[in-house]
Amino acid sequence: MPITFIVLGVILLLVLMIVFKVNGFIALIFVSAVVGVLEGMTPLAVIASIQKGVGGTLGSLALILGFGAMLGRLVSDTGAAQRVATTLIAAFGKARLQWALVVTGLIVGLAMFYEVGFVLLLPLVFTIVAAAQLPLLYVGVPMVAALSVTHCFLPPHPGPTAIATIFGANIGTTLLYGLIITLPTVIIAGPLFSRFLKSFEHSPPEGLFNPKIFEEHEMPGFWTSIFAAVIPVILMALAAICELTMPKENALRQFFEFVGNPAVALFISVVVAVLTLGLRNGRKMEEVMDICGSSIAAIAMIVFIIAGGGAFKQVLVDSGVGDYIANLMKGSSLSPLLMCWTVAAMLRVALGSATVAAITTAGIVTPIVAITHTDPALMVLAVGSGSVIASHVNDPGFWLFKGYFNLTLVETLKTWTVMETLISFLGLAGVLIINAIVH
Repeated sequence: MPITFIVLGVILLLVLMIVFKVNGFIALIFVSAVVGVLEGMTPLAVIASIQKGVGGTLGSLALILGFGAMLGRLVSDTGAAQRVATTLIAAFGKARLQWALVVTGLIVGLAMFYEVGFVLLLPLVFTIVAAAQLPLLYVGVPMVAALSVTHCFLPPHPGPTAIATIFGANIGTTLLYGLIITLPTVIIAGPLFSRFLKSFEHSPPEGLFNPKIFEEHEMPGFWTSIFAAVIPVILMALAAICELTMPKENALRQFFEFVGNPAVALFISVVVAVLTLGLRNGRKMEEVMDICGSSIAAIAMIVFIIAGGGAFKQVLVDSGVGDYIANLMKGSSLSPLLMCWTVAAMLRVALGSATVAAITTAGIVTPIVAITHTDPALMVLAVGSGSVIASHVNDPGFWLFKGYFNLTLVETLKTWTVMETLISFLGLAGVLIINAIVH
């Protein structure tokens, strides 16, 4: 019966979100309460469990999400992202424009949410298409693929970071494994895949978006722009390397473990961005702080959805379902990694939201981490891979891509949906290969 109640809970979540269009956070909290009661908890115990889950999840994530949002907005609103994009495009030349956009997408994607990066960079793609006389999908898909891959695999992006927190995975290790998977995935799903899309080409839509295009004198320098965006990745990667190669008592390892903590790394990056992208570039402190403040509003609902996933996970743990699932898995021959990917994929197809699919999956499969020898960092990446598969009409990202690339619904299914599915399967393959090598 415990598993039956979870299944009923997931079905209820799907009905609330798909049929009745209920907000993801409200749906997750309601379903958590229903499942808790069905599993035999008292109403007061359910409330306590939900509060514990929300507090425990946000307690470790609030700083990361907040500083990450500030960094992304500073990189965007100071012209740093545009500087990175235009400099790389000029350096790579027309023949290698795709690779310039891949690098741009990876750098910008680390610092901001997928939708923000997409809307920020697409006008630059339109400019390149017009100037270089190249097909729109040929130029744009590599950049979009890079943004999507960072969303799946690379901390400090909120998705992988949130799942890593729930699983208790080492974020530095998750980043290192994620980087290994990212490179082949983005090459295949980006530059290589885009070469098969010539029959779907259309002109960029007119008047769809008119963002601020910065003048040369308004933008910070290239190295200043890129440094602020990649500081967290550098510090977390160094911390992970030190953990793998140095004894725990080593002073250098302890230093990098501190500065490589995601919250500390992002805070350092925000301070550097405020000084170099803001004040040093001629902006007043009040203006820079307004940018930081307004960034929080953009992530508020995502933060609450992640908190709702934490509540669902805690209810499953406190009701004893976690132990029940763990005992079932002891006799199961199904790979925990494959199970993570499958559950996330099914929820993604049903719900549309990659974030809700990933966080809900994390709540369901968390008990498996404790009773298997599977690396929790690889489980994070397996969930991330499954959560992007087969994006279709219930995913806002589907309509964003359709609108900006001026495609029909069928053409969007044949381009965007196939690209996201490619990323999902390539991510799963990378996870299984790393698992076979490391373990």
